[in-house]
Parts: sequence; C-alpha cells; structure tokens
Amino acid sequence: MTDSLVTGIDSHAHVFTRDLPLAPGRRYAPAYDSTLEHYRAMLASIGMSHGVLIQPSFLGFDNSYLLACLDAYPQQLRGVVMADPVNARGYIDDWHARGVVGIRANLIGAQLPDFTDQHWSALLSRMVALDWHLEMQIDAGRLHQVAPALLASGVRIVIDHFGRFDPALGISDPGFGYLVLLGQTRRVWLKVSAGYRVSAKPGDPEATLATSASAWSELLPAFGVDRLLWGTDWPHTQFEHVCNPRHALHDLYRLLTSESHRQAVLIDTPTELFHFS
Repeated sequence: MTDSLVTGIDSHAHVFTRDLPLAPGRRYAPAYDSTLEHYRAMLASIGMSHGVLIQPSFLGFDNSYLLACLDAYPQQLRGVVMADPVNARGYIDDWHARGVVGIRANLIGAQLPDFTDQHWSALLSRMVALDWHLEMQIDAGRLHQVAPALLASGVRIVIDHFGRFDPALGISDPGFGYLVLLGQTRRVWLKVSAGYRVSAKPGDPEATLATSASAWSELLPAFGVDRLLWGTDWPHTQFEHVCNPRHALHDLYRLLTSESHRQAVLIDTPTELFHFS
C-alpha cells in the first residue's frame, strides 16, 4: 500500500488540537495542539518515514481528526481508532479503505469490557477477516482477565508500553510474568515504547532506561523481534517534560544493539502488522 522507501515506522503516536470535542469522562485533556504537520516534522527529524496514529482516549469515539490525517497522507500513515462495539461494524469497511488497521481499547482506569458478548464477538470476527488487531493499553495486573477471550477470538493482540507493569514492582509485578507467557503464544505483539510510563523515576533517563533494559531481557526471548514494535508515544502526554523522540530512539538503539534486530522492530514487523506492504 506504499510506494515510498520505509526507513522506520513509528508505531504509536497521537495527533489532536485543543478545539476538538472531548470525550465525556476523560481522565485528562492536553492544553496544547499536536497537529499532523507537527508530527510529520518530528518523524522527519528522527529519520522515520512512516507512522501509526492512535486515537487519543480523551477524544473518545470521534475519530474524525485521525481519519482526516489518514486521508491527507494515505501512503505514509495508518490508524488505530476507538470504537463502540455496538455500532462499529457500520463503519469498519470505510475505515479499512482509509487506512485503519485496528481498534484500540484504552483500559487504564476503566471497567474491563466483556469481549465475549455478542457485539464484541461480532466485531472481533470482522476484525479477524480484515487482518486487523485489537490494541490494548491496560495495567499488566489485569491482563489475565481479558487475554483468554481475545486469544480465543483469533484476533491479533497488540499491547502498549511494555505492558504497563507497576513501576513500584518493576518486572517483579506478577502481571509482567503473565505478559511474558503471552509472548510465547505468538499471537501477541508488544510495543516497547514509553518506558517512562513504567519507570519508578520517569524524570531520570538512566533509571528509566535501566527499567526498560531489565524488562527487555525477558521480553526479547519471550516475544522475539518479529512480535516487538517501537513507538515514540508522541507527544508524550502527561510526560511531555521527561522525554523527546530523539532520546527515545537513542534509548532503543542502546537496547537493540543488533542491526538485524533494529531492522525487525523498526521496519519489518510493523510493515507487516500495520499493512504498509
């Protein structure tokens, strides 16, 4: 689906403006704009050619801005929307044609859905037919409550941000142990992104990298590089002052010392998962 050279794919970024309608019950809302052109300039500045836009939780099910961005640059971008399972099937073919490749469930601080109910079951079945994925941001300690149903559905599963294990527990979090087991199913992809979201000291770059490295040592053998992804988490909402994309990419290179591993995580694996080929 793309004719341009892929030099790197950012698998997780958000775009928005302050004047967009906000979702009721949102946990927060940034007081600044993160526009498509800001994002494309950032991508170019770190040598990345392509990106995956993730619907921000504070915009809820109104995916109109994300879809407009996909329409503007259909070769460069893919999208992951948020959707109400009751009516999503009425939009899914249009979304697919416009470059959407998955649906996001942001379950941080939220009630867990029943992925076996009739609406989710029908939606997941349609997603399987389109080779889409279900992306989750979820505390690692709750993964065991939803993963079995999703594995049974046959849908591809993508988990955000090192699995969001408890920063106070680090990789001793039992949820992290469950995440490692999920990697062995070969049905789950993991974003090794936003290490500051699992760090006990997010303002300390070396401490954050040490936490990421300890997780990486267990995640790499469990998942393999063909199930690992990287994203900037642009614009680092709620952590804007502790990270920038260039430093995040540099940290990834410190974890990924093999050129073949960098090729897999930054190009080969996301190219296949997000339908850039």
